[in-house]
Amino acid sequence: MSNFEYIISSLPFLTADYRYDEGRGFGSVIDEIKDNLSEKDTEALDFFLSGFDQENLGAPFYEKALKHPVKFIRAWFAFDLNLRNAKVRYLNRQLGRPEGQDVLTGEGEDYNGDVDLMRFRAGEFEEAVKVDFVLDQEDLLTREKGLDDICWQKADSLAMLHWFDLTAVLSYVAKLHIVDRWLALDENAGRELFKKLVKEVKGTFKGVEYNQQ
Repeated sequence: MSNFEYIISSLPFLTADYRYDEGRGFGSVIDEIKDNLSEKDTEALDFFLSGFDQENLGAPFYEKALKHPVKFIRAWFAFDLNLRNAKVRYLNRQLGRPEGQDVLTGEGEDYNGDVDLMRFRAGEFEEAVKVDFVLDQEDLLTREKGLDDICWQKADSLAMLHWFDLTAVLSYVAKLHIVDRWLALDENAGRELFKKLVKEVKGTFKGVEYNQQ
């Protein structure tokens, strides 16, 4: 059985200057989370983590993700697929390529599964306007930061009212992945995101403790 209260209460794993401790990193934090998860929840986390590997993000992966039994995973990768397609369409416009080139729709002879789950029509992507605005920014880092802000907000919204469960853990992991990426791109930006993440996690835990008294 997963010990979610322990996981959430000890999630930050951070030093005073918001860096990983020496010898630690994203993988070691994930390992400590897994130590307190059930086998079933660990399998769900492993599947979620596999979605951070760009080599996995083809139609077969999204088809599995959109049918996954965990609601957060279904919702996150529906968002992720729409975000991916928005970025592909943006690149197509910039490069003068056909609008639909490399866009995943779940249609066509290459897809043999339940393709209805892979069709995303206009209006289903709530963040579409925000994403298009960010993609139109000229500075590359501004675009990257803007897209990650949207992802952070999505992780928050999908975990609303979830405190001690798998959804809370998956939301945290999604945001920790963003932090880890920015530590590699821009250490100062990464530290600021770490600070924000610690504040959110500690604030949530204290708030729940207070409400339970």
